[in-house]
Amino acid sequence: MASYDLAIIGAGPGGYVAAIRGGQLGLKTVCIEREAVGGVCLNWGCVPTKSLIRNAEVLRLVRNAGDFGITTGPVEADYAAALERSRGVVGRLGKGIMGLFRKHGVELLEGEARLLGSGSIAVGGERITAANVIVATGSRPAAIPGIDVDGQVVMTYREAVMSRTAPVQAAIIGGGAAGLEFAYVYAAYGAHVTVVEMEPRILPKEDAEVSAALERSLKKQGIDFLTGSKVTGIERDGDGATVFVETPEDNVSLRVDRVLVSIGIVPNTDGLGIEDAGGKLERGYVQVDGELRANADGLFAIGDVVGTLPLAHVAQAQGAHIVERIAGEQPRPLDYRAMPRAVYTNPQVASMGLTEEEAAAQGHQVKVGRFPFLASARALAAGASEGFAKVVVDASTGELLGAHLIGHEVTELLGELSLARIVEGTAFDVGSVVNAHPTLSEAVKEAALAAEGRAIHM
Repeated sequence: MASYDLAIIGAGPGGYVAAIRGGQLGLKTVCIEREAVGGVCLNWGCVPTKSLIRNAEVLRLVRNAGDFGITTGPVEADYAAALERSRGVVGRLGKGIMGLFRKHGVELLEGEARLLGSGSIAVGGERITAANVIVATGSRPAAIPGIDVDGQVVMTYREAVMSRTAPVQAAIIGGGAAGLEFAYVYAAYGAHVTVVEMEPRILPKEDAEVSAALERSLKKQGIDFLTGSKVTGIERDGDGATVFVETPEDNVSLRVDRVLVSIGIVPNTDGLGIEDAGGKLERGYVQVDGELRANADGLFAIGDVVGTLPLAHVAQAQGAHIVERIAGEQPRPLDYRAMPRAVYTNPQVASMGLTEEEAAAQGHQVKVGRFPFLASARALAAGASEGFAKVVVDASTGELLGAHLIGHEVTELLGELSLARIVEGTAFDVGSVVNAHPTLSEAVKEAALAAEGRAIHM
């Protein structure tokens, strides 16, 4: 029976990072994966969708080339070619992870894992033991009772990201990040898209101003929204389907050739043996303490199976943190308020920490600083002046409580804000940073200055 210092179940973003970090720190490490190294994020989620989104952005840019004084002829869009490009990106990165496993001495075991307790794990017909075990099995798309996903007309992101065709008429159930990203891509390729969201607004967990601004922008791109609405049924008919929706005003039906179900996730803990190993589950999620321990005997869990913030980069941070502690290091405590969130529509949405409403509800005296990209030299030069940067600050201490941005490539702008949060910097500190001119990052500085009543360029 093979024995290891560290076993990771799941080679998604959290799992493979934990495995590589274990190898770097000299731990005898094995990573167990039943499907594909890189997990959902690399193979069917974050990476291929962002590749498709980039294709959609280029398509829109070419169609709007006249705004930049460039005359083009008829533009033809090949969605199948876009898909092939996305799969090429996936393949390259997958090979890169395998190369890193070899470099750092990480063993890969392919197969279904089950926890047996006391550090023992069954993998297919084999059995291994490990002093420390990290569960990083991720999640799968949540289902709507009574609605069957057939993979042809009714899809989740797993089927949609592998489809070689874009729809003509699409209904997307769910106005969260994944649903909106597909809505953006489909609309760019000429589809008429309707997004159905049960909550009163899209991106219901994000800042209300940002949510409203994104909905206005996507409506201009031809996307329709039915908010505060519920899908009551879907009827398949030939190559399409009719989606029945209950709205606040009336009942409507949508005739479409594609339905994307994007209402959330379910943790992959079924049949894993968490409870046999001394852990606890609640609604399928592994219950952990502040150090992500699932029991007192070296069982940990990270990422989507924990449910704290089901984001790839959060899982990566958790994985590295646990492994460093196992190896006897003293990593900085994880600050979930400093963890960035991103939506890759165009305009993009980027956020961190508390919204204005959340901060007030928690008893903070709140002050807010805003800066529009319409006043940004770099944004105007790029022809991308839509959106704004917003910071939420504690009025009594200057503490940076949250940041919320919408605009061109704003997902790249949260780094200095996350760093400021980690080092307990204030809005004054962020406003004191000297950014290169002209850059989009100047909007972050100006928003922080605005919170202190010191904005220069507005």
